[in-house]
Order: sequence, then C-alpha cells, then structure tokens
Amino acid sequence: MQINFKLERRIGALSESSSGYTKELNVVIWDEKYTKYDLRTWNPNGKPGKGITLTKEELKKLYKLIGEEISQMGAHNE
Repeated sequence: MQINFKLERRIGALSESSSGYTKELNVVIWDEKYTKYDLRTWNPNGKPGKGITLTKEELKKLYKLIGEEISQMGAHNE
C-alpha cells in the first residue's frame, strides 16, 4: 500500500542526526485529502519516517500542554 503525500509547508526542524535524518514539524497533505500538522523524521532523500499527524485542534492542545510542562520545569529548577 503506497501512501501519497505532499509537503505543503516546512515549519521547522527540531533536530538532525549525524546520518542526515531530521525531525521536523511540517504541514503535509496525505492522500490528496487530509491536511495535517505533521511531526516525524525525514530521511535525507525526503522520504517520511515514523511520526504523528495532528489536527489544528490537537496542535493547539499540544501547545497548551507543552507550555504547562515548561512552566512546571521552571518550578522544579530543571
């Protein structure tokens, strides 16, 4: 089963391995119908690896959860 995708917009890379794989947050169109926020690894040739897709609502919730976690980290001096 082949999954079609189109990288609509690169938001940014979080990291890059020594082998050239990157972990990125992007906007991707999957199977020509599902536009999702996408957090996953990409190989140097532009092929997607394992990751997760998020709706706009899920991305907003994740943003809120990350903000709360970062606030807790500051409270614990980590």
